[in-house]
Amino acid sequence: MARALRLAERGLYTTMPNPRVGCVIAQGERVVGEGWHRRTGEPHAEVFALREAGDAARGATAYVTLEPCAHHGRTPPCADALIAAGVARVVAAIEDPFPAVAGTGLARLRDAGVAVEHGVLADAARELNRGFLSRVQRGRPWVRVKLAMSLDGRTALANGASKWITGEAARADVQRWRARSSAILTGVGTVLADDPQLTVRLPDGIDFAPPLRVVLDRAARTPAAARVRDASAPTLIVHGRGASVPGVETLAVAATAGRLDLDATLRALAQRGLNEVQVEAGPTLSGALVAAGLVDELLLYVAPTLLGDAGRPLVGLPRIDDMRMRRNLAVVEQRQVGHDIRLLLRPGNA
Repeated sequence: MARALRLAERGLYTTMPNPRVGCVIAQGERVVGEGWHRRTGEPHAEVFALREAGDAARGATAYVTLEPCAHHGRTPPCADALIAAGVARVVAAIEDPFPAVAGTGLARLRDAGVAVEHGVLADAARELNRGFLSRVQRGRPWVRVKLAMSLDGRTALANGASKWITGEAARADVQRWRARSSAILTGVGTVLADDPQLTVRLPDGIDFAPPLRVVLDRAARTPAAARVRDASAPTLIVHGRGASVPGVETLAVAATAGRLDLDATLRALAQRGLNEVQVEAGPTLSGALVAAGLVDELLLYVAPTLLGDAGRPLVGLPRIDDMRMRRNLAVVEQRQVGHDIRLLLRPGNA
């Protein structure tokens, strides 16, 4: 199963909106076939593994990181393919919550006389597909807020200058997190101040599906010449009802107290099949998402530098006068990236 999970990771940048899935077929200790899902519309992991195994799949055990599908989508059911190949046993890391599957794949295998188990390395399998599971089970994408700060908690100088707080290695690392995301979300304030392009820049030879660029722009202020609207990647402008942005795809969302409904926005993005959304915005939007309880994890780069107390804060949150009201985070991972420290943090209820 560990090998199957490593195979599934090869689809990290390309399978959206589908989950990342790997499969290993073994006769005892001998691996006879393996595969992974590469991109939407192409065969699933089990099909590639069965092709490689050939006749050796008969009587073998298939280890798969997600319950085999049992419905006709863009490809035929993998459960039927496993049964037809004569696989004797299937071990799944986790069940698939997608309504068209949701236990029916494992049930079909059992009905055909195939021995079935699940729950092996389940936590690792869930971690790999946080976005897919969030979209299917909660109706909204997995939201990751990317931030960079100095040791004294500042994201920019008082005049807004922020290039570059972190080093080259950290900036390259961000590109890989972008590549695994279904969308990169920012606010119109960041567009007007920095004119970011919000595209993925990876070394040649690394395949990825360009994430959708999403701009929250209640009053439709995004300039026609903004780089976020160029042809290098798809763009969606989310605006308030009554506003309009010609020449680009748009989504109208209700606004309350002058702000777009963030929960409704995320649910609309989930309906488009977006699994992971990476937020790269200023303290106002980042803080609003945190305050609304809509942030699933913070990707925080800490640079060994000081910007002074006049610098801009990390996130804009309401004032707290009681320590019992503080927002505690759990450190999921800590890693040095060049001269900077990368922290992956999640709230206690994530």
